[in-house]
Amino acid sequence: MTVTEMFGLHDRVAIVTGASSGLGVAFALGLAEAGADVVLGARRVDRLEETAELVRAAGRRVLTVGTDVANPAECQNLVDAAMAEFGRVDVLVNNAGIGTAVPATHETVEQFTGVIDVNLNGCYWMAQACGRVMQPGSSIINISSVLGLTTAGLPQAAYAASKAGLIGLTRDLAQQWTGRKGIRVNAIAPGFFESEMTDQYPPGYLEQQQARIPSGRKGDPRELAATAVFLASDAAGYITGQTLPVDGGMTIA
Repeated sequence: MTVTEMFGLHDRVAIVTGASSGLGVAFALGLAEAGADVVLGARRVDRLEETAELVRAAGRRVLTVGTDVANPAECQNLVDAAMAEFGRVDVLVNNAGIGTAVPATHETVEQFTGVIDVNLNGCYWMAQACGRVMQPGSSIINISSVLGLTTAGLPQAAYAASKAGLIGLTRDLAQQWTGRKGIRVNAIAPGFFESEMTDQYPPGYLEQQQARIPSGRKGDPRELAATAVFLASDAAGYITGQTLPVDGGMTIA
């Protein structure tokens, strides 16, 4: 196998959660372009078909399954559907996530636990279901955030806690599964990429934060998708338990 071939995902099956919009679409398309068949999960089933068309246009097979990752049974159903359709699961991109920006003294129990249930617990339920069926050589990629490593001027206690927790979860699953099951588990910590979440930021916020980024710009979703392809592929076969910031240098500034 050449170095170039090590980056390919041909004949592998990848699950992407939160695949109905934003970065989830970029992950799904990037994995398809690298050769994987893709199983798409999200709560907004009507929008999944748009992502599915992009996967088909890339020449790969696709399956869509309505999924709320906060519900363990629906996570198991997504994995069961992937196994029934394709007979294997090689890659999981735990991308589904939500965010809030509520001052800590005003945040309600429902607001805080709602974020944790999706961003942290949901990733665990998905990893658990995939870990039961994945074969050696498989890869789990948890989408954390630079806000799990630093702060960014907004009151985001629930979001930051969920993303920091996801980094800890990544380390633990890697030590449990890499040696025993041959499943690598890593995390990506994206910086600022345009998404539905960034659309909710106050006017001028992204421009203000851009001054903290040595690269001087927001990220391109294709750069994030390429990172996921790398971590999913044999090119990253000796990498596990790590969190890779893709942030233009924000976390070193």
